[in-house]
Amino acid sequence: MSILQAVIVAIVEGVTEFLPVSSTGHMILAQHLLGIESTPLVKAFTVNIQLGAILSVLILYWRRFFQSVNFYVTLFVAFLPAAVIGFFLGGYIDMLLESVMVVAIMLVLGGVVMLFVDRWFASPDKEQRIGSSRALKVGLAQCIAMIPGVSRSAATIVGGMATGLSRKTAAEFSFFLAVPTMLAASAYKLLKDYKLLFAEENIRENLVLLGVGNVVAFVVGMLAIRFFISFLTRYGFKVFGWYRIVVGGAILLLLACGKNLAIL
Repeated sequence: MSILQAVIVAIVEGVTEFLPVSSTGHMILAQHLLGIESTPLVKAFTVNIQLGAILSVLILYWRRFFQSVNFYVTLFVAFLPAAVIGFFLGGYIDMLLESVMVVAIMLVLGGVVMLFVDRWFASPDKEQRIGSSRALKVGLAQCIAMIPGVSRSAATIVGGMATGLSRKTAAEFSFFLAVPTMLAASAYKLLKDYKLLFAEENIRENLVLLGVGNVVAFVVGMLAIRFFISFLTRYGFKVFGWYRIVVGGAILLLLACGKNLAIL
C-alpha cells in the first residue's frame, strides 16, 4: 500500500465512520477500486486507523467524558456484547472483510431500513435517560454491524431510537460507544498482528502508513461529526438510505455483469 492509497482509505474512514453508511464497507470498496490486495497488513491498517476517528470524538466531546460513574457504566454495558461476540467470532468477521458481495447486499438492506426508520421511531417529546437496560439493547444492536456493510453508526443509532431516544441523543451515544468499541478492536488487532506490523524490515514503512492514516482519519472525522449531527437533526435518515441503495445496487449490478472492481 502506497502513501497515497493510505490517505484515500483514511479519508473514506474519516468521512464514513460516523455516518450510517458503513465505514468498513466503504473501505473495503475503496481498497478494491484502488487495487489494494486484502493482506493481513491491509486488514490491520483498516482497523487501526480507527484510532484517529476515536480521537476526534474525544476532542469534540471531551467535557462529556468527565461525567458521573453511571456514564462509564452505561458505556461498558453497551460495549460488552460486541466485545464477547467479537472475541469468539473474530476469525469469521475477518473472512467477511474480503467480500464485496456481502458489503453490497448489506448496503442495500440497510438503506431500505434507513428509508423508514424515522416513521418507525418518532423522537420523544421529553428526552430519555440512558440507563443500563437501554444501553444493553443498543450494545446488542451494535453487534449486527460486525457484518461489513451494515454500519456500526446506523445499528447503534437505530437501536437507540428503538428504545425511545431522540435522533440527536442516539447519535451522540453512538459516538461515545465508538470509543471503547474501536479502541478494543484496534488494541486486539495490534496485539494479534504486532509481529507483522513491526517486523524489522518493514517497521518504518508500516509506522508511516499508520501515522498518516490516523492523522487523516482524525481531521476528516472531526468534520464528519459536526456535519452529521446537524444534518441528522434537520433531515433524518432518508438521504443516507437512498445513498446506500444506489451504491449497493450499483455494485451488485457490476458484479452481476462480471465486472472487476479493481479498476486501478
